[in-house]
Amino acid sequence: MKKQSIFTRYKLKNYDFALVFFVLFLSVIGVVAISSSDNSLVTKQIMGIALGCVVMIVVSLIDYSRILQFYLAFYILAIVLLLGVLVFGSNSHGAQRWLEIAGITFQPSEFSKILLILFFAQYIQINKKNVETIKFIFTSVLFLLPPLGLILLEPDLSTSIMICIIFACILFVGGINRRFVIAVLAVSVPLFAVLFYLILLPDSPILQGYQQNRILAWLHPEDYADSIAYQTMKSIMAIGSGQLTGKGYDTNEITSVLNAGFISESQTDFIFTVIGEEFGFIGGCLVIGLILAIGINCLIVAHKAKDKAGEVIATGIGAWICFQGFLNIGVATGAMPNTGIPLPLVSSGLTSLVSVYLGVGFVLNVSLQQVRTY
Repeated sequence: MKKQSIFTRYKLKNYDFALVFFVLFLSVIGVVAISSSDNSLVTKQIMGIALGCVVMIVVSLIDYSRILQFYLAFYILAIVLLLGVLVFGSNSHGAQRWLEIAGITFQPSEFSKILLILFFAQYIQINKKNVETIKFIFTSVLFLLPPLGLILLEPDLSTSIMICIIFACILFVGGINRRFVIAVLAVSVPLFAVLFYLILLPDSPILQGYQQNRILAWLHPEDYADSIAYQTMKSIMAIGSGQLTGKGYDTNEITSVLNAGFISESQTDFIFTVIGEEFGFIGGCLVIGLILAIGINCLIVAHKAKDKAGEVIATGIGAWICFQGFLNIGVATGAMPNTGIPLPLVSSGLTSLVSVYLGVGFVLNVSLQQVRTY
């Protein structure tokens, strides 16, 4: 019997070109916005998109079931990389999040998202008959704690929150008992209120000083207008000044908040500010619409997946792109505390960009095999 190639044969008509279009369109918007913010980063961003496309296409053509056989190796790799950051990583702005290997500098916490999604996809697939048990949930949480703790030690609270959100979505579609979900929500709501109270206390026992100040600056921006809330308030001003259609690409208007130098990190954390000022309400809605379209497309793929592992992969990637996107936009518009997290496919940064393209490649592969077997 002839051994089947790792590149499984698929029909071109089943390829999810709509998802590819949404991803590339959002990436192009990112390049345009970055060219206005810092033109020196454009070439690097385009190279990242090209590399991401290659990775996405290759991964989309490899049977994900074969890749998931190495799920334990993915988990160990995530742990090793995150440990490497704490031991050998470089420090920037008070956080140690970057690692250099063979002359390549990258952010392991970004890759850890996709590695953990792949690990839990196979783990749930193997234990799908026991997903509703407390033992399974407890074991899953135990697997989550080491990488989560290592990311918190960097420190990187925003990525930790994102991983928790992805984990919650994965467990939900994995099939955990709905009564357990209701019970957790019943406990979580009052617990959150207590935690929020403790966060606001002087010398909070939960958060570090700079983290607590970010919360306070979000709640009372006028009291921190010249310090922590400065960026956010200028961002809101820039987005508002764009009005309906914006001031135009790479505007040189004297009223431009961006050109006046009031927005730092405009190529990464506050890239939505550039879009809002230059392309207005319409440009902002286009970005939000594309993020939603990608998320909805991933959920549709998850619904039609051939097995539970495929459903978990598509849901995890969709949750990652959507929640992280809206968290970034929430920061730029003042709806969320400043977290320092990039806008997927738009912000400058090769690690984040290639990681998302890698994730989309897995969703495309799940889409090519849309025949349920469970």
